[in-house]
Amino acid sequence: METITDVETLRKRIGSWRRAGEKIGFVPTMGNLHEGHLALVEVAGNRCDRSVVSIFVNPMQFGEGEDYTSYPRTLEQDQGKLEQAGVDLLFAPSATTIYPQGNQAQTRVEVPEISDILCGASRPGHFVGVSTVVCKLFNYVQPDIAVFGEKDYQQLMVIRRMVADLAIPVEILGLPTVREADGLAKSSRNSYLSADERKQAPQLFEILKKTAELLRGGERNYGLLEENGLDLLRSAGFRPDYFTIRQAQDLTTPARDEQNLVILAAAYMGTTRLIDNLNAA
Repeated sequence: METITDVETLRKRIGSWRRAGEKIGFVPTMGNLHEGHLALVEVAGNRCDRSVVSIFVNPMQFGEGEDYTSYPRTLEQDQGKLEQAGVDLLFAPSATTIYPQGNQAQTRVEVPEISDILCGASRPGHFVGVSTVVCKLFNYVQPDIAVFGEKDYQQLMVIRRMVADLAIPVEILGLPTVREADGLAKSSRNSYLSADERKQAPQLFEILKKTAELLRGGERNYGLLEENGLDLLRSAGFRPDYFTIRQAQDLTTPARDEQNLVILAAAYMGTTRLIDNLNAA
């Protein structure tokens, strides 16, 4: 596996593959890789001739007081995992490579409406940072396929909308959430949890499952289900941000007869913000 840190070398390597008619799969990450990331990498490798992974902790998507400086950076360990997974190329740029004028002066890509709800309401500007950096990475790598995890469901919807609206020629694949044995969604931020918090954290998924069972059984009082979900989270030791039921295709408020539903939640366990979702179709 080759590790590249500059855009010129990256483009030369990608260009040689393109001229050979090879198909390119891409997985953008912020590093500190776990089994969830590696599942995405496996799909990219299986679907394409060449696989590219990026590791970049993007300052633009972190708000004031968030964990940008403390976010785990484990490049050497990540390189070993990616090499073992058969990745062809790791793109590991610096912040000055991605934002030569600084991220405050960077032209931004905004996906309206869908970026401003749920996590976007709690973390203003977060999805502008996500869509901007992913757009830039797509321009650098020019992949045929890009693979994302469904744990970050709203992020996946934002990227799908951006690609459609800007006519970016890349197929976006979403993969089901990879979980620990007790149901907790795998996340780089799980390492922030204390031992006691880690024992409690799987209750988030259990509450999602209970709500999904009720929806599948025909319950359609969304407001009551959301209030119950919030109460259950509080009883389990969480500080909820939101617990909501939305249309799976676009995250709008569902009609009573809607069948394609997704339940989304964000909640703090201690100081750690956890997100998860479950399709209730």
